Amino acid sequence: MTRTRLAIVSSHPIQYNAPLFQELARNSPLEIRLFYCWEGPGGTIDREFGRQVIWDIPLLDGYDWEIVPNVSADPGTHHFNGLNNPEMVDRISRWQPDAVLVYGWAWRTNLRVLRHFHGQTPILFRGDSTLASVRGPRLKRWLRRPVLRWVYSHVDIALTPGTRNSEYLRHMGLPMDRISHMPHSIDTERFGTTSGAVPNLRNHERAQLGIGEHDPVFLYAGKFVSHKRVDTLIDAFRKVANAVPGAHLVLAGDGAGKTALDAQARDLSNVHFPGFRNQSAMPGLYQMADVFVLPSSSETWGLSVNEALTAGCMAIASDQVGCAPDLLADTTYGRIFPCGDVDTLARIMISIAEDPAALYLNGRQAAKASSNWSTYAASTALQSAIAKLVLH
Repeated sequence: MTRTRLAIVSSHPIQYNAPLFQELARNSPLEIRLFYCWEGPGGTIDREFGRQVIWDIPLLDGYDWEIVPNVSADPGTHHFNGLNNPEMVDRISRWQPDAVLVYGWAWRTNLRVLRHFHGQTPILFRGDSTLASVRGPRLKRWLRRPVLRWVYSHVDIALTPGTRNSEYLRHMGLPMDRISHMPHSIDTERFGTTSGAVPNLRNHERAQLGIGEHDPVFLYAGKFVSHKRVDTLIDAFRKVANAVPGAHLVLAGDGAGKTALDAQARDLSNVHFPGFRNQSAMPGLYQMADVFVLPSSSETWGLSVNEALTAGCMAIASDQVGCAPDLLADTTYGRIFPCGDVDTLARIMISIAEDPAALYLNGRQAAKASSNWSTYAASTALQSAIAKLVLH
């Protein structure tokens, strides 16, 4: 029996996407090939981390891929011409796919692929933009919307991770029958709590920072840049520290804002800056914590929330975090606060820290829910969308 061929166009190898591609290649009836536009940042300086970042987990193992030559003078995802691959259409065409999946639209190559294969080969599209992400001057939004509507008119099915992206896609003219749910997935086995080594790992991580086994620990992990609003979290923790003296706040990461955050927290003895952690160290970091906090003012999704919940943490997110309605609303293990509202965030943190029994039970519920965003769940959803397209 001939397998359905799926060509996938992606900017570069990404730590969040590789586990899904490996799952598709290993356990699905699809035959996939990745067509990458760029080898990735490699040894260059990450623009927001402010440091060299080379991920220490395999991103190219377990599936078929090729990197198509990029002729951009300044390659990367930070501008429209950063992904310019004149051979991309020919490379995909020679492979003769039954469907094409395109990740993102905002680069020259992606638009070239959408335009060429429209009407010839079924096109699936993956993005996570929200209406909040297209805010700006009224004139700019008025000029941009027809362009985006044109882009999405070339898409047969858009794969949406959740509520806010679905709202955005409808706003851009896609009817519901051309929108299909596919969760943002992570490697739930790697981040999960099923390993017998987890208690030892948790205690080891805590001991490294001088944190007691039963102390409540709040965690932020990511980039220290302004839109992450880590300053809001430090201000809120100042109130938590007065109410719950044994509580700790761990801020793991790096970026341009680190010096200012260090100064802001200098008088708080229970705030810890363990530095940047690479991918292999992230499961231990989450498992050390009790509650993950993402206070961002702009976040199309927030995959770190998926990771933290999988590791058995409760999670708090601002109402500007895209995943909040889907992962945290109406759950025992999630809380949502108005972005920038220090008092409300502090009250939520205090109420959680003062109830360790509920903290444990809610963390277990969070880990149990993670099957909803496993690579298996995403793979199954993608296969269903492709079957609908190809059969039609």
